[in-house]
Amino acid sequence: MPGVAPNDARPTAPEIASEISSGIALEIAVQDVAGALVAARHGAQRIELCVALAATGGLTPSAGLVAAVADALAGTGVGVHVLVRPRPGGFVYDDAEVDVQVRDVRAVLDAGADGVVVGALTADGQVDAAVLDALVAAARGADVTFHRAFDVVGDRAETLRALHRAGVRRVLTSGGAPSAGAGVAELARLAPVATSLGIELMAGGGVAPDDVAALVAAGVDAVHLSARRSVAGDGGPGGGDGARDVTDAAVVAAAAAALGAVA
Repeated sequence: MPGVAPNDARPTAPEIASEISSGIALEIAVQDVAGALVAARHGAQRIELCVALAATGGLTPSAGLVAAVADALAGTGVGVHVLVRPRPGGFVYDDAEVDVQVRDVRAVLDAGADGVVVGALTADGQVDAAVLDALVAAARGADVTFHRAFDVVGDRAETLRALHRAGVRRVLTSGGAPSAGAGVAELARLAPVATSLGIELMAGGGVAPDDVAALVAAGVDAVHLSARRSVAGDGGPGGGDGARDVTDAAVVAAAAAALGAVA
C-alpha cells in the first residue's frame, strides 16, 4: 500500500480473528491510518475515526482520511465508524450546522465508512428528534451510534426508547459519570433496557483495560477506548513541542486480552 511502511501492512483476517474476543465488541477511537491498523492488528472489532480527539473530544475527519482508512482495513472485518461532529462545545446546533452534518454523514459513507457516530440535543438537554431524524435518514440504513451527548440527558432509560424509535443502533455512554468505570451502576441499570430494545450499549469514557471486567459484568455489549499515548515531534514554524497522540498497541492488546479473559 503506498505510503505505508512494511511493518504497518494491512493485517489479515486470521491475524485479527486470533486476538478478538467473542461476544463483547472492542471499539478503539483512532485519528489516522496508522492508528486504525494498530487497532485492527491488536484486537479491535470496530474503530471510531475522528480528529482532534485530545483537544476537542473529537471532530469529523476529512473524506480523504475516511477513504484511506476504509481502504487500509478492507477485507479485515474491522468496522469503520466515523464521528460526525462539526465543532467542539455543546451539542445544540443551528440549521447551518445541521446541514453540514447531514452532508458529512453522506460524504463519509460515500467514502467507505460502515457507520456514523452522531448526537444532537435541544437547549433543555433532550435529544433533538428533528436533527436526529435528519441524520439517520442521511445514513441511508447504515449503523448509527449516538455518542456521549447521551450522558447529559435527564431520563436515560426513556432516551434509549426514543433513540430506538429514531433508528439508532448503538449508544456510547459512561452512564453519566466522568468515566465509564465510575458509571458501572448506571450502566447495569440501562443494560436490560437496551437489550429489550435491541440497542447495543457501549461503555466509553476514560476506559482503561483494568475497567473491562467490571463493565462486562454490568452487561454492556461493547467497550470503547482511545488507547492513546503522546509522542514528541518537531514543533515546526508554529512553535510548540510538536507532541501528538498515537494509538498504543500495548493498550489495545491489553483491552482485547481483558475482554478475552471474561468472554
